Amino acid sequence: MPRKPVNPVEIWQAYVGLGMLALEAQAVIGIRLLGMSGAFPVGKSENRKMLAEKPPAFARAATAAAKKAVAGGSPEQILTAAVKPLTRTARANRKRLVSKAVARRKKT
Repeated sequence: MPRKPVNPVEIWQAYVGLGMLALEAQAVIGIRLLGMSGAFPVGKSENRKMLAEKPPAFARAATAAAKKAVAGGSPEQILTAAVKPLTRTARANRKRLVSKAVARRKKT
């Protein structure tokens, strides 16, 4: 199978996607650590959610990457496909944690 030419824009997009995943994940980790210490209001079930969400998120990422690989995607396209579901999950977690904290602050 002939190799596809390298597309610098796709490589850049893959790295930007990884960067966004890192930022979202660090924000969620920070919020959850603050929540565990009592400095940030989080739900009582947050620790359970934190563990339960990992397998499905990584399964979605692996499935997306495998589909892109089978379709003949380039390495950067495969990486982007794998990172998207993880970033989506991390972003949703960050938004959920912050919105619940803001709602709790408004009640007091």
